[in-house]
Amino acid sequence: MNKTKVAVVSYGNIGRFSVEAVQAAPDMQLVGVVRRASSTANIPIELKGVKVVSDISELGKVDVAILCSPTRTIPQIAKAIMEKGVSTVNSFDIHGDEMWNLRVLLDRIGRGHNSKAIISAGWDPGSDSVIRTLMLAMAPKGITYTNFGPGMSMGHSLVAKSKQGVKDALSMTIPTGTGIHRRMVYVELEEGASLEKVSADIKSDSYFSKDETHIIPVSDVNQLQDMGHGVLLEHKGVSGKTQNQQFEFRMKINNPALTAQVLVSCARAVLLQDPGAYTMPEIAPIDYLFGDKEQLLKKLV
Repeated sequence: MNKTKVAVVSYGNIGRFSVEAVQAAPDMQLVGVVRRASSTANIPIELKGVKVVSDISELGKVDVAILCSPTRTIPQIAKAIMEKGVSTVNSFDIHGDEMWNLRVLLDRIGRGHNSKAIISAGWDPGSDSVIRTLMLAMAPKGITYTNFGPGMSMGHSLVAKSKQGVKDALSMTIPTGTGIHRRMVYVELEEGASLEKVSADIKSDSYFSKDETHIIPVSDVNQLQDMGHGVLLEHKGVSGKTQNQQFEFRMKINNPALTAQVLVSCARAVLLQDPGAYTMPEIAPIDYLFGDKEQLLKKLV
């Protein structure tokens, strides 16, 4: 079997779990990890024996790059890699117009450089997007509520940590029902930093501005961290002319581990698509799975 050659780009929480998921996939080969040049000399013990470079071109042939960088860096990184003819998957986590704009950008690049992308390939957006799509197919009229948490949001935590004066941060998502959420942001401040200014900077960021957000100073964020998370999807709607169709989907998860597994499954699926960019609801679910299609369908259908 010719294994898919995979590179993992960036090595934070999602990168670490992506390496593990690639190594566990029978049809994939980890060809290396791409990190900042300043990090390549300090290799974690779990990457001993793995090629660590600062530029993906140093890895030779790569079929798919799994992009584990913060969301706001994804457009630039994906563009540069896809222009080399390498396909990508990413967990870009901003819904709405920004997601669609990224799809348009990478679709154009993919078509021009014979490369492919699956964007927003985490669990939300991502696998939850597929569940919402199926719920709507089963009851086309109605309302869907997505209730996150309670749990740590990696994207929100990174954004809070990026603000001037913040040494470390943890953003907890607390569901209040009907798709409404409260953000509890615990910040470890740099010496001399103003809590008032840090609070204003965080609350004005688009990641937080639409939600009730509370900023709480703490002495050590690390003592609070737990990567558990979860979601409850609820849909109440109409099938044909029949009212009161009610569906629920619930899961409790390790946040970065699930994100990484979805990315690896999408790394398998992306190579089966035509050049361009896609979101997860656009992909046939069978494409995410390893194995003989006939045998899989006999078990699943």
